Amino acid sequence: MKNYDYLIVGAGLWGSVFAHEATKRGKKCLVIDRRTHTGGNIYCEDVEGINVHKYGAHIFHTNDKEIWDYVNSFVEFNRYTNSPVANYYGELYNLPFNMNTFYQLWKVKTPEEAKAKIAEQVKEAGITNPKNLEEQAISLVGTDIYEKLIKSYTEKQWGRPATELPAFIIKRLPVRFTFDNNYFNDRYQGIPNGGYNKLTEGLLQGVETRLGVDFFKDREALSALADTIVYTGPIDEYFGYAHGQLEYRSLRFENQLLDQENYQGNAVVNYTDSETKFTRIIEHKHFEFGTQPKTVVTHEYPQEWVKGAEPYYPVNNDKNTAIFNQYKALAQQESQVIFGGRLAEYRYYDMHQVIGSALKKVKVHFEGVLQD
Repeated sequence: MKNYDYLIVGAGLWGSVFAHEATKRGKKCLVIDRRTHTGGNIYCEDVEGINVHKYGAHIFHTNDKEIWDYVNSFVEFNRYTNSPVANYYGELYNLPFNMNTFYQLWKVKTPEEAKAKIAEQVKEAGITNPKNLEEQAISLVGTDIYEKLIKSYTEKQWGRPATELPAFIIKRLPVRFTFDNNYFNDRYQGIPNGGYNKLTEGLLQGVETRLGVDFFKDREALSALADTIVYTGPIDEYFGYAHGQLEYRSLRFENQLLDQENYQGNAVVNYTDSETKFTRIIEHKHFEFGTQPKTVVTHEYPQEWVKGAEPYYPVNNDKNTAIFNQYKALAQQESQVIFGGRLAEYRYYDMHQVIGSALKKVKVHFEGVLQD
């Protein structure tokens, strides 16, 4: 006798949405996670009453009203708007690239002047067929923006020269000829009041959850508990790295609790010079308009991923895509296993995309709705 309808490996956002929807349909689920907390990378840690985004800044944004209403049915979201600032050797610039940025760079005051300045630099560069990220960026925004606000930040992020990175990474640079510092164009944006744990707790309410449980240390016994496995971990690990390891970029965080109310005046400040080794400083209290007497700041350092480190950004080059496709073919042969989420699908997902992916899988699985 199986004890559960579904064993869900991973208590992150994808697994939590699936568990909630299956439970709602009368199914019995067991969620396990090797970490000691739920929520995966959206987990927040309470430090002096401040919700610290333990695995990096997470800002929810979407154009999909159904998904916005869905998350707000578990916890109300605030009106936080992401307006990062770039620090280049002490010079401050607004992001994304907009009229404020262009004024700070060139003292131009009209869209026509800004467009002319960019067009002049693009023409001087003479790039007609961009072959790498550097050429692609210069052909879109010219040399000044590239040199000050893109080049070093991107090279730190990916750990490779911009001339060795594929052009597609930066195909869509947000460039606005309005005075608008809102980083995202999406209609809906915010942070859960009380942090992301409220969202996870709402999704997993009434669902049996076991933490600190490593699926691979007791795979046979755990698999025997349920009719179907929902797997949200690394797909290469599931298949014992039979076709090799998939590559990721990882991150290292240095947190500081400071005895002051306000450190940098903004939630996100990017450091775009080459000498500063971290890419950005996050001041967490600003995500929720905090008035606590202290503050927590996090310095974020990109690094190469090694086995045992947290995998953050898949390296979707030709080599890794070929490896993933072999694992995907194996996954399609597993009739009693559902694969989902950023690690099982080896793709970078924003949070709204994770939820959308899980809800789509639910419709396919339970209602027989064909995927687009």
